Amino acid sequence: GTTVATNALLERKGAKIAMLTTEGHRDVIEMREGLKPERYNMRLPAAPALVPRRLRLSVRERLRPDGRVEVPLDQASLDAAIATLRAEKVEAVAVCFLHSWRDARHENAAAEALRSALPGVFVTTSAEVLPQIKEFERFSTAAVNAYVGPIVSRYLARLRGRLEQAGYGGPVLEAARLAAGTALSGPAGGVAAGVALAERGLGQDLITFDVGGTSTDIALIQEGDAALGRGRDVAGERIALESLDIVTLGAGGGSIGHVGAGGTLQVGPRSAGAVPGPAAYGQGGTEPAVTDANLVLGYLDAANFLGGKRKLDMAAAERAFVNLGAKLGLDAMAAAAGVHRLANIRMADGIRVATVRRGVDPRDFCLLSFGGAAGLHASAVARELGMRRVAVPFFAAGLSAWGMLHTDLRYEMARSELNTGGVPDDASLRGIWAALEEEGRARVASWFGGAVETRRAADMRYGEQVFDIAVPLDQVAWEGAGLADRLRDAFHARHEALFTYALRQEEVVLVNARLAVIGRLPPMPAPAGKGAGTKAAPRGTRRIVLEAGPAEVPVYDFAALGADQTVAGPAIVESDTTTVLLLPGDTARMDGRGWLEITLPAEA
Repeated sequence: GTTVATNALLERKGAKIAMLTTEGHRDVIEMREGLKPERYNMRLPAAPALVPRRLRLSVRERLRPDGRVEVPLDQASLDAAIATLRAEKVEAVAVCFLHSWRDARHENAAAEALRSALPGVFVTTSAEVLPQIKEFERFSTAAVNAYVGPIVSRYLARLRGRLEQAGYGGPVLEAARLAAGTALSGPAGGVAAGVALAERGLGQDLITFDVGGTSTDIALIQEGDAALGRGRDVAGERIALESLDIVTLGAGGGSIGHVGAGGTLQVGPRSAGAVPGPAAYGQGGTEPAVTDANLVLGYLDAANFLGGKRKLDMAAAERAFVNLGAKLGLDAMAAAAGVHRLANIRMADGIRVATVRRGVDPRDFCLLSFGGAAGLHASAVARELGMRRVAVPFFAAGLSAWGMLHTDLRYEMARSELNTGGVPDDASLRGIWAALEEEGRARVASWFGGAVETRRAADMRYGEQVFDIAVPLDQVAWEGAGLADRLRDAFHARHEALFTYALRQEEVVLVNARLAVIGRLPPMPAPAGKGAGTKAAPRGTRRIVLEAGPAEVPVYDFAALGADQTVAGPAIVESDTTTVLLLPGDTARMDGRGWLEITLPAEA
């Protein structure tokens, strides 16, 4: 997994892209679905399109919804568009024609002409990225694919070179063709780790809280399973590929504190990145980041960051907050406290999006906190939400990588089957999924030789509805008469579970048939646990700033804590790669299976 694509979207640092589209439809990605994210906010500005309008070029062509050609692809208009793209020196192009999910011949011809005329330019088509009905989702996903494609390609090329230097001679599976699918691949490892830890006794209901340098990634694990979703918005851009249901926001250790247009303090989404990084890194950064705030407030040890491998520059961090505070009428310490507090609030709001807005009470969950920065914010964020349990694994900074080792191989396929007659008959249904399974198994078998299983699902809706819902079909008996009726029953049940009602007398429509081909990997051993032993004493104290004021608190070595050892807050627990801030009233217990479990006071 990688966060390269996610960070490029969050920071708007992707490629210079253009779009070729059917004449008269270049504004589809700007009009979106005609809905506002905040419907009652009359002053909400329109979200800028990922492709500027001057680079959304029309080509004369048209397919009918059934795939028949209405207007042949016009070579003259295509050549004119290519000339414009050459003059603009674009880095990537998304080809998005109407109804290409039915027949991709026009998109493929345009893509071939682009690759021939513009060598070195990343070219993608909407039909290869998302061969499904609905123009906005297909066009938007293709645009994201073009936007991050060149960056992901360069990253993979560097990765391949490093692997070859290390002596690896095998193939590297190419993700650049479907680069948009990597947008949440890094966070996915953490969710997989959460599922694995749930199996090891952490609890069946978890909220994964992954805080890195640029983003915070949040997902739900209920009854030990992580939910899949599609139509995800990442940094305001729709990616309609099926993925783990993860909420991402631009708030992390590198997020920069600044004064917004209204004169108020803001944190993120712009990030200092790894280079130059926070001001304290001493690499030329001058703007105050969340990491700088945590250093100024005493939560980080300037001399022991990364186990002493990197010394942090306290003076540089303080200068950054002196400058920020001057704009707000605050001293440096108050400005740093404001940045830390605002980061906590933004992170808590992200968890509300993943839970409360979906009818889930976060107070019933444990906050599984990982990534290098999560431990400094977890207790405060849990307090914002009324949560009582927080868990921080000892290997928090590497949990996503560990989780990837527990992730089975999964190949997703979908086929639009919009049928005005509702749901096809039994024989047609079996034929649709049999074709998907044959193709999917063949593709997976070309690079995986282990055990394989399949899972069926469908996107369905009532005849008069606009939006469809995902319906798992694994529990539907596939043999015997009445298959179409069983699919309708599965849809009614799913609709009732989501919306509390079903309209069993209404027509049901099958929109997309879906199939996942899963290659099962052997289970990985659990991380080494901790045996009972001597309880570690604090290795020192540190002066930190809490809401109530400055306090001298004990500092514990995370690695030295024995099984079942308890630590009362306020305190600091630190390792080479992560630091945990315990607030007053917190009680932390080192679980022998490798995580620090924090219980918050009832009144928190």
